[in-house]
Amino acid sequence: MDIEEFRKRGHETIDRICKYYQELDSYDVLPKVEPGYLKKLLPQEAPEDPESFDAIQSDMESKIIPGVTHWQSPNFFAFYPASSSFPTILADMYSDMLNCIGFNVSSLSSPLLCCAIAFFTHLIMICRKWICSPACTELETIVLDWLAKLIGLHSDFLSEGKGGGVIQSSASEATLVTLLAARQRLLNKYKAQGLSEDELYELSTRLIAYGSEQTHSRLEKASMIANTRFRIIPTGRNFSIRGETVMLEIENDVMNGLIPFYIVTTVGTTSSAVNSISDIANAIEGTSVWLHVDAAHAGSALVCPEYRHYLDGINRSDSFDFNMHEWLLTNFDASCLWVRNRKYLNDALSVKPEFLRNPASESGLVLDYRDWEIPVGRRFRSLKIWFVLRSYGAKGLREHVRKAVKLAQRFFHGILRHPDLFAISAQPAFSLVCFHVKSNPDTPYSSNQLTSKVYDRANETRQIYLSRTVLHDQEVIRFAVGSPWTTEEHIDKALELLVKITRDVVRA
Repeated sequence: MDIEEFRKRGHETIDRICKYYQELDSYDVLPKVEPGYLKKLLPQEAPEDPESFDAIQSDMESKIIPGVTHWQSPNFFAFYPASSSFPTILADMYSDMLNCIGFNVSSLSSPLLCCAIAFFTHLIMICRKWICSPACTELETIVLDWLAKLIGLHSDFLSEGKGGGVIQSSASEATLVTLLAARQRLLNKYKAQGLSEDELYELSTRLIAYGSEQTHSRLEKASMIANTRFRIIPTGRNFSIRGETVMLEIENDVMNGLIPFYIVTTVGTTSSAVNSISDIANAIEGTSVWLHVDAAHAGSALVCPEYRHYLDGINRSDSFDFNMHEWLLTNFDASCLWVRNRKYLNDALSVKPEFLRNPASESGLVLDYRDWEIPVGRRFRSLKIWFVLRSYGAKGLREHVRKAVKLAQRFFHGILRHPDLFAISAQPAFSLVCFHVKSNPDTPYSSNQLTSKVYDRANETRQIYLSRTVLHDQEVIRFAVGSPWTTEEHIDKALELLVKITRDVVRA
């Protein structure tokens, strides 16, 4: 494919993308395929000879699209919104064009220069040469500072001090790297006291992390990878953890010889519960426990001033993360992580050989993003954040969030109009509504059984897509709003469908 052929096919592809979005409402949200369908349609081996782009495009239409779940559909209400936008698609095209492998290597080799920079840290960014791609690193620093200010993070998280932001692939990766940083911070503390490597290893086997029963499973997975213990803390009636409960768990574990080192508090759980950051910070005060704030979905709402109170106490946390790719019109992947002291990430994740070490890097005041993440290389992901922030502005992003919240409230009030059928499972917050089907004297089925039947039948229609969870042994249907294409009409049709299905299930 030469440049002229690429130009032609590029125009065709953009036209197809536009057509897809124009027709999006006509697609069933869920595909009508069985597991293994694609293996039956494609050859068993890669082609020996080149194939035409027309053939490839034809197979895209006839074989791939029929097996796609349409996350951008206005009728997609499962999990969380993955709200794309045209600016972010174009930004990804530029990222693909440049194809930067964005790891950074210091060009500082002169001991004299290194010493000078150590004394004059304000010259670091000027004297440092970003070999792999200067714009890739520097734009990421800038847009993460923009975002931090936009959502109301404390100034400690800005790059001008000891903190800063970095784009991770997902909130799962953000949880893992901060857990590793917390572990290393604690081990370094004991190492400074003179413990041997064997003693440090034994000590590491007693480390324990905490999350609530509503904390995302990514914490448990991160603990498995890091080979540390993990404990679930029970929640109260509002599905939030209390500082008093956290304090008791920590005290009991310390008495049993364990070493608490990491806890996740959540702003917007699967049921929209919000844990008090200040309450948890009070509970761990005086300990060496790292406080990570997971706001994967709900963090997007912080662009609106009316939600900023959920950040009370954020200056006492060690890290904060939210997925811009969930609700803020940015393509996956763009999980935005901030830390108050980036040195701990460097301590945990840097494996630079000795010949690349220098006082500037060792100070923790230089941004080497390869030392902030698991991979060494990284895509030019900051471009799409930059495009979105400039294309929509803070005002446009607030309007997008508030529209979704308004639509969720419309659905919430629609559920309330049918008290004979439904009950609200958790107080709605942000753009998520959790509800379940009530037990009914006309049927032998329990509330959980009825809820499961309604959930299954709704998704079997493929007209809408929902997800579910369990809250204190109650089966719950989650209805998450956030697509920029969703309108009041889509909300009303979804509610009408659920009412009809529920009445049929109850009568069956």
